[in-house]
Amino acid sequence: MKYKRIRDLREDSDKLQKDIANVLGISQQYYSEYENGNRPIPVQHLITLAKYYNTTIDYIVGLTNERNKKSS
Repeated sequence: MKYKRIRDLREDSDKLQKDIANVLGISQQYYSEYENGNRPIPVQHLITLAKYYNTTIDYIVGLTNERNKKSS
């Protein structure tokens, strides 16, 4: 599965792959494999990305088009 939205979120935040890789504690190459769909993203990394971008895992994986989390 290709995760186009993590690339879009990263670019919209003006971040480089290495910046997000540092947030996740992985190498830039490993992160690149997420964006290109060559490696599945572990749930813990999805949680971290959703928190970092203030969005939901559902948005990241394409289950919803609503980008922003609703405040509770």
